[in-house]
Amino acid sequence: MRRNIVQTSRIFISLIALTSACQATTALAQEANYRASADPLELTVHYHFRDQYVYTQDWPVEQKAAELTNVRVRNVASSASTNSKDAFNLMITSGDLADIVGGLKDDFNRYGREGAFLPLDDLIAEHAPHIKAFFEAHPAFHNAAAGADGKLYYIPYIQDGTLSEGWFVRQDWLEKLGLETPETPEEVYAVLKAFREQDPNGNGQKDEVPYFSRNLGNTLRLMNLWDARVSGSATYGDFAVYDGELRHPWAEQNYKTAMSNLAQWYKEGLIDPEIFTRGPRAREYLLGNNLGGMTHDWFPSTSTYNVSLADTIEGFSFRPMLPPKTISGDRFEDARRQIVTAEGWGISVANEHPVETIKYFDFWFTELGRQMANFGVEGDTYTIVDGKPTFTEAVLTDSQPVNAQLWEIGAQVPRGYVMDYDYELQWSNEIALAGMQLYEACDCLKPDFMGVALTDNEKAVYDRYWPSILTYMQEMQQTWLLGAQDVDSTWDAYQSRLEQMGYGEVLDVMQTAYQRQYGADQ
Repeated sequence: MRRNIVQTSRIFISLIALTSACQATTALAQEANYRASADPLELTVHYHFRDQYVYTQDWPVEQKAAELTNVRVRNVASSASTNSKDAFNLMITSGDLADIVGGLKDDFNRYGREGAFLPLDDLIAEHAPHIKAFFEAHPAFHNAAAGADGKLYYIPYIQDGTLSEGWFVRQDWLEKLGLETPETPEEVYAVLKAFREQDPNGNGQKDEVPYFSRNLGNTLRLMNLWDARVSGSATYGDFAVYDGELRHPWAEQNYKTAMSNLAQWYKEGLIDPEIFTRGPRAREYLLGNNLGGMTHDWFPSTSTYNVSLADTIEGFSFRPMLPPKTISGDRFEDARRQIVTAEGWGISVANEHPVETIKYFDFWFTELGRQMANFGVEGDTYTIVDGKPTFTEAVLTDSQPVNAQLWEIGAQVPRGYVMDYDYELQWSNEIALAGMQLYEACDCLKPDFMGVALTDNEKAVYDRYWPSILTYMQEMQQTWLLGAQDVDSTWDAYQSRLEQMGYGEVLDVMQTAYQRQYGADQ
């Protein structure tokens, strides 16, 4: 089943094409020499990411890469900072640029056009055959990462696979109450109502929380039942593509219908009343105390509760289910992996060794470099079994999650590289794998909006209007869901307010950028 899931992944299929493309340039047998520099070379790196981590030369993965490439990186980012954006901005304003800089797409594209970062296309074409082969096989990925001028200023972290999250329901509660897995909005309502009213946990109290989630985005996932969308990408509240046209899901008519129904469900106690305050530990608390009935969450981590709670909650069974059909009879899932992420690294204008640096970047796109970025150091965390990297038993049975173990040694960090979906499948249990198989067979993922790069003038329009528009949208979400205002009676005023705030102007610049970046026929 593990291999079947990987093989049916669209991205995995495209990566097979990448492997074929690379074979013409370099075969594995010829990749014994990964040197990016003839002489030992030290480069500085400023990479503060996810508000708490810094790239470090002390990672075993980085040390092995230095041994192979003859390039050693020395961290200059302060680990004392708790805000990656602030750390990046401080480096930019100081003018003291590291040779290699980690950051986000918008910053690379903005400061790249201003001269702080080198355009990479020519360097890649001349000195980075593996990166070149990848982008030739996946031109849309290059377009997604490029700036408004069409130039590439950073190498992104690229995720493999498509699936991330899905619907889960207490199967043991369904069986106890004589219910089937819900397939329609009406059936979802009936199940949640039964969870609320019929005491499926058997403690004689009306304390069940029928639908819960760890964040507001996954609470709003219920709006899919009315053909509304939470987001157009993996970023919560992002724009979406509708037949080649960019619009925001929270300004659509389906959204009005969905929010009206969600407000009623919240009023009836079918949605966690503490959704705005319970926070990221909601899943652990509500499942651990036999209170939660249905959610939308990550396949691997959510499925582990079937193991961890087996001895404490008799018959506990929390199983993935297909997305219910919508009111129009459609069935879709709009949570997916962000394939081309905003994270990555670039080469600053202060770098005196750009050729060696791009060769070093290219190492992470070789077969060995990709293995190390995904699985760690061969012999320590993985071995090659039947031709593929396979985690050791010690890694898979350690009390610490596999991904946490890898972060400690410098694997799975968001440097510019291509993730391997098999890394995650190897530590996913059979319940998670079965759920992902369901979704693969369903083929119900919505297309992913991969973002746009705005010109300075477009960005000025976007920055002038969009932050306040998004804040207003989020405020109204909470207002409607809590029942402080009625959705139907305030919808027209909401739409008018969006236009007054510049929603139309934002759509215009976004659409222009989208057509420029991906082609008018998209």
